Amino acid sequence: MTTKLQEGILVGCGNPLLDISAPVPMEFLQRYGMKEDDAILAEDRHMPIYHELVDGYQAEYLAGGSVQNSFRIAQWILGQPNVAVFFGCVGKDRYADILRQKAREAGVNAHYQISEETPTGTCAVLITGTHRSLCANLAAANRFTIDHLEQPVNKSLIENALYYYISGFFLTVNPPSIMRVAATAHAKQRPFLMNLSAPFISQLFMQPLLDVMPYVDIIFGNEAEAKAFATAQGWAADEDLREIGRRLVALDKLNSARPRIAILTQGCDPVLLIQHDAPVQEFPVTRLAVHEIVDTNGAGDAFVGGFLSQFVQGKSLDVCIRCGNYAAGHIIKNPGCTYSGDPHFVDQ
Repeated sequence: MTTKLQEGILVGCGNPLLDISAPVPMEFLQRYGMKEDDAILAEDRHMPIYHELVDGYQAEYLAGGSVQNSFRIAQWILGQPNVAVFFGCVGKDRYADILRQKAREAGVNAHYQISEETPTGTCAVLITGTHRSLCANLAAANRFTIDHLEQPVNKSLIENALYYYISGFFLTVNPPSIMRVAATAHAKQRPFLMNLSAPFISQLFMQPLLDVMPYVDIIFGNEAEAKAFATAQGWAADEDLREIGRRLVALDKLNSARPRIAILTQGCDPVLLIQHDAPVQEFPVTRLAVHEIVDTNGAGDAFVGGFLSQFVQGKSLDVCIRCGNYAAGHIIKNPGCTYSGDPHFVDQ
């Protein structure tokens, strides 16, 4: 990176979770009523999963949560600390200390709200071959309140940011905080980016998602998430992904001077860039050999992190997307949403 960026120009809210990651047999998933590539919130029947992973499998701890992952990747590529500021809620425990340390090491300026009575959230990352299934127990992450954003130092960080990113997962926690950040971005004419995050968000939290959508300048999603949104909206079930993207772009928007953009990923198929009144653009993904794929966990978060690393530098959308593809490809070769060595993205 050549030009030094202002600190704190990127702000996001999300669910800070300690990932507990381990390879497991299919029988493990079935026992907990889960499918490959699930992304679900833990119910009572899932609660033993975390101890079982730690006690019975080769479990690793990783600092997780979708937005925090994306910010760690963006910081890795930028190579300059404290460009990204992250808000979320943790408990007062060892897991929170690990998360805080991991965030700091990654260069993310984490401003955690602390819940005295609820433990830090965890996410079981269940790896079956090249598939990964997520079961998140939000715990303290669920305790985030808008009061945290009203504290003078935090309010100032939000006011001074130039870019804002929030995951759809945060809709399950505190929609008023999302609306506050979105309204700030709108008032200051600064980009507000969001992610569909998982099919269950559209299935169960469609109203808060529709409430914030008029503020969203760039919406990210994968094929399954986009199709879940389309189904929940009553659009044709067999609709082409490009058409779903066009409809997403056409939803009501407050700032008509900045038409919405949809960026939809399709695994190893090309990324789609869908813009108002423009042909859909495709960006090919470098296919990896089977032996190179270690773990697809966090590939979507990494894509957004790569995108953001260029977007906050004012780079063009095609450069941002190519960096997203680069970051996702790198992360897939590592366990969990982790990276190794120095980044080697060239924006030509």
